[in-house]
Amino acid sequence: MTLEDIKAAVDAGQTVHWANTGYVVHKDRLGQYLITYVLNGSCIGLTDRSGQRLNGEEAEFFVSGPECGDEKSQDSQQRPDGQGRGVVPGDEVAQTLRRQR
Repeated sequence: MTLEDIKAAVDAGQTVHWANTGYVVHKDRLGQYLITYVLNGSCIGLTDRSGQRLNGEEAEFFVSGPECGDEKSQDSQQRPDGQGRGVVPGDEVAQTLRRQR
């Protein structure tokens, strides 16, 4: 998803995830788009400070469908890059988030 696609989906009330369903993109009350790790509430901006470069690859963002509430279906779904949802090999994304604090 492009930056514009992500913002449009969030603004339309869709649930956008980054890397896996543990990360949710949302807009705060100040109008900032953030990525939050739902298990501990850690946040980073959707973009770098310039507002032009995503904090993640476009292929890592996806909109969850209505079946997202079913844990079994989450594991069987594929992201556009072919990786299964809910799986972060080597916990790489979580490590990246911790280093950016």
